Amino acid sequence: MLRVVLPKGSLEKATLELFDAADLAVARSSEVDYRASIDDPRVASVKILRPQEIPTYVADGLFDLGITGRDWIAETGVDVVSLGELHYSKATARPINVVLAVAEDSPVASVADLTGPGGPVRVATEYPELTRRFFAAHNVPADVMLSYGATEAKIPDIADAVVEITETGRALRAAKLRILETILVSYTELIANRAAFEDPAKRQAMHQLHTLLAGTLEARGKVLVKLNVGDGQLETVIRLLPSMKSPTVSRLFGEDGYAVEAVVPKAHINTLIPALSDAGATDILEVPLAKIVH
Repeated sequence: MLRVVLPKGSLEKATLELFDAADLAVARSSEVDYRASIDDPRVASVKILRPQEIPTYVADGLFDLGITGRDWIAETGVDVVSLGELHYSKATARPINVVLAVAEDSPVASVADLTGPGGPVRVATEYPELTRRFFAAHNVPADVMLSYGATEAKIPDIADAVVEITETGRALRAAKLRILETILVSYTELIANRAAFEDPAKRQAMHQLHTLLAGTLEARGKVLVKLNVGDGQLETVIRLLPSMKSPTVSRLFGEDGYAVEAVVPKAHINTLIPALSDAGATDILEVPLAKIVH
C-alpha cells in the first residue's frame, strides 16, 4: 500500500534499528542496496536515499511516506504533511540548529549590520534556498554560494558569513566563528505526501506505522516494575514510584496485601529497587518494555 523512503547516511543505522524494534524490520540484500522491503501488508516498497532528496520525492508523489530532517523540508520549500517528530538516535535526540555565523572578531552584531557599501554580503552554505529566503525576509542583499562541505573554513577569504548546522556551537567556536542568529531548529520528522494522506486507507496505514514507531520510542529508557506489598507499607511504596501515571494497584487474592505495577525510568532502577525493598515491597520484578502506546 505505502511506498516508503528512509534516510541514507548518518541516520541510516539508527533508522533501521528503530524500524526493527517497532516490528517493522527492513530487509535488503546488502548494506549498499538502495532497495529494501518490510514484511508488512501496509508497506508496498522501501527505498533508502539521501535525506536531502526525500522531501521533494515525497511531495512529488514518488513516495507516500518518508523520514527526513526539518532543515531539508525547509530548504526544499515543498508541501508535505508532518506526522510528527522522531527523536530516535544521538543524531536526532537533540535538535540541529541552522545558524548564521560570522568571524569571532567581526564587528557585526545583527543581520542588518551585514548590509554595507561594499555590495551584497557573501554567504556560504549547504542551504542556499533557505538562506536566500532568510536574507530576503530581512531585506539584506546577499550573494549566496553553495558549499559542499567545510563551510566554516570559508570565512574570511571566500565568505563574509556562513549558514551552517550545529548542535552545541562547539565546532563553530573552534573555527573562531560567532553565531549571530538561529534561523531554524530542526528535528527528524515522519512526513507524508499530501494526496496520499488524503486517501483514508493510506492515512490509516500511516497513522498505524507512526503509532508503532512512536510507541517504541516512548518505551526506550523505561521499564515496568511489578511488586507485592502489605497494607501497612502501601502508601510508602507508592510515594517511591516515579510513575508515568498513577500506579496500578490490585488487591491480592486471599491475602492482606496488594500487587502494584508502574512504568518507571530505567535510569532510576538501580536506586529504586533497593529502596522499594527497604520499604517493605516483595517479589519485585523489572520487566523490559517494547512499546508504550497511549
